Amino acid sequence: MSTVADLTVTPEPEDVSERPRRRGLGLALAIIGGAQLMIVLDGTIVNIALPHIQTALGFSESNLSWVVNAYALALGSLLLLGGRLGDLLGRRKMFVTGVLLFAAASLAGGLAVNEGMLITSRIVQGMGAALASPAALALITTTFPAGKDRNRAMGVYAAMSGVGAAVGLILGGALTEYDWRWTFFINVPIGLLVAFLAPRVLVESDRSEGSFDLVGAVTGTLGLVGIVYGLTHAASPTGGWTSPITVGSLIGGVILLVGFVVVERRNPHALLPIRIIADRTRGVSLFVMLVVGAGMFAMFYFLGLYIQQVLGYGPLKAGLAFLPFSAAMVLGAGIASSLASRIDARWISGPGALLAATGMWGFTHLTIGSSYASDLLPWIIVLAVGMGLTFVPLTLTAVAGVDDEDSGAASAALNTAQQIGGAIGLAALTTVFSHAFRSSAADLGASLQAHASSMTPDQLKQSSQLIPLIAQTDASTRGFLVGTGMLVVAGVVTLLALNVKHEELAAREELQGVHIG
Repeated sequence: MSTVADLTVTPEPEDVSERPRRRGLGLALAIIGGAQLMIVLDGTIVNIALPHIQTALGFSESNLSWVVNAYALALGSLLLLGGRLGDLLGRRKMFVTGVLLFAAASLAGGLAVNEGMLITSRIVQGMGAALASPAALALITTTFPAGKDRNRAMGVYAAMSGVGAAVGLILGGALTEYDWRWTFFINVPIGLLVAFLAPRVLVESDRSEGSFDLVGAVTGTLGLVGIVYGLTHAASPTGGWTSPITVGSLIGGVILLVGFVVVERRNPHALLPIRIIADRTRGVSLFVMLVVGAGMFAMFYFLGLYIQQVLGYGPLKAGLAFLPFSAAMVLGAGIASSLASRIDARWISGPGALLAATGMWGFTHLTIGSSYASDLLPWIIVLAVGMGLTFVPLTLTAVAGVDDEDSGAASAALNTAQQIGGAIGLAALTTVFSHAFRSSAADLGASLQAHASSMTPDQLKQSSQLIPLIAQTDASTRGFLVGTGMLVVAGVVTLLALNVKHEELAAREELQGVHIG
């Protein structure tokens, strides 16, 4: 699920002779935009198919979140490395490689016959996206001449990032109505067509000098995997917080992340130069984006399951039910954009996060008899407007004022924070959900057993069928309550710690030429 606005890298020297003719620029734009749309919508297209995937492949409640988390974790943890590989080996080459890897993994996902095969395919999809996405953005600067053409290309690229979530929900619903496997198969012809046309239309970039930060990539990725796996294992019936596997994974993950910080401090070619997050403004922005990403992932995941499994919506109807979220988020982002030049970022993002928390809190009152129009839609709109208000100023504060040499890493760090925050947050909230589900189901079962003698066989059957639905609703509201707390923390931290002035922010943007797309 990628909704954060992307950012351009520093423009390279113009070489008009190597650029495609104007009539070829439209095709180049279609290739880059199509690939970005394919990558972005994959974050939400699978959400609608989750109940059907769970039934077809036998996923447990705790393991189902890996269908989402495997992709987000691979994409988020390897995004910085993907950008670096593009710089060193050629961005067009990495773009084509990433798209082909993504298409192949999509084919494998559509053919999956068990949990392991699907989760592995999602990991490889994330790896392909981590190679293709940063290369796609950078290729705009090598393919399109500066000025109107490049600005238009940036606008289309940003639009693909923005509408990807909405398109993914609707397309995911429509495809799942036919067969959930087509939510994966749809990527194969698109990926092959893009990979075929890209070498013929897109201009290759010059290769930079430097080296791979392989140690940083390994320690960072394994550290994040350890934490997410530990949190997910704690949710399983055989796990728990005291399980040696849970404790070992969490401790190992923390140790590896500490090692990642040590490596990045000493490596002159670090994937994530520590000076980027050491700056107070950027550090706070990335932290808040991480927390907000956790809340957003949880909303799509748990609400998608609730709408289909409890309220009984079909896949397409469920996808359409989320459309107001996209529209309201665009509204919030537009308001934030118009205010950013006149009001300090903290007074936009802070209240925005608290407004989003209010929307999340509204979901804590859901029951099995809730109505979409009165119990879901108002809170979806409140949450989405709050998210829109939060994202735009944080995008500005996270990248404004970075040195030219760090502009690519800072841009990638922003998207990485959202993806990793979503993966860690969803893993933590899945643990909350799983424990609450088992507890609620046990209590309801015991109550039914105590009153069984006074019930008719039909009443007993109906009550038994309601137990998993009531338990799921109770567990979801518990997850939404914890998600509310996360967003409150994000809002308070923003108000207290994000102290950059809008005048200073504008000066940084003008000095560094940061383009918000």
